[in-house]
Amino acid sequence: MGGSLQRAAIARAFSRASGSYDAAARLQAVVRTELLSRLDGVSVAPAVVVDLGAGTGIATQQLKARYRKAQVLAVDIAPGMLAAVGRRSRFWRPLRRVAADAMSLPLRAQSVDLVFSSLMFQWCEEPDVAFAEVQRVLKPGGLFLFSSFGPDTLRELREAWAQVDRAVHVNAFIDMHDLGSALQRAGFAEPVLDVDRHVLRYADARALMRELKAIGAHNVNADRARTLTGPGRLKRMEAAYEARREPQGLPATYEVVYAAAWGAGTAPSRAAIAAETAVSLAAFTAAVRGPRA
Repeated sequence: MGGSLQRAAIARAFSRASGSYDAAARLQAVVRTELLSRLDGVSVAPAVVVDLGAGTGIATQQLKARYRKAQVLAVDIAPGMLAAVGRRSRFWRPLRRVAADAMSLPLRAQSVDLVFSSLMFQWCEEPDVAFAEVQRVLKPGGLFLFSSFGPDTLRELREAWAQVDRAVHVNAFIDMHDLGSALQRAGFAEPVLDVDRHVLRYADARALMRELKAIGAHNVNADRARTLTGPGRLKRMEAAYEARREPQGLPATYEVVYAAAWGAGTAPSRAAIAAETAVSLAAFTAAVRGPRA
């Protein structure tokens, strides 16, 4: 499948999931809340904010509440998701919607002060292209804050399928170090990345797969199986997964990568970073993360 067709498939999958997404996206809600909390430690007054991969617009709405004077743009590849954003918009707090692919943003160069993106970049098969686009639209010294899934995500499901056949049944995810290297290649200043891990538990493997379908997380790997999975192979995968059962249910690991970086051209002002700051990455991480609940 070509790149453009794959992007179209992603758009269709998320559009179909727009009605079921919020109820099923329990981990996504946790990650979104954590990512938003990291803005508490940075003193910025953006005029233009982009929620890239906005989904149903929960973060867009919260960004607009946080930065009331800013123009907040919900950018998403899926028309169904943007329709859901529209239902959250209010005339006294409007949410502008932009139908666009992160790989090619219809925004002017150096026109955005803050790009926020929660769990979208794992859907970009070429992070260098996507990061170059963010760098292009971000003002010098503007903030880029995002989360993505790392390679340990859904490893139990991946390993269970590996006992059945050699097809790719679970999406591949990019390592934190590779994301950091891509940020540097794109010219971002002082990128800081860290990893968190969550383990969710399910009644059975099908419950996990139903949740993935409800949030639109379809397998889009080029090497995925092109035919329907037969009941025999599905049962063998379920049996392999059952070997991992714990008292609370079947575990599913999610590795979440958090990243912050600044637009090239102007180093971030020390006055713009709350709390203590220094040239060390540890101090910068503490400043960007902000207070934890």
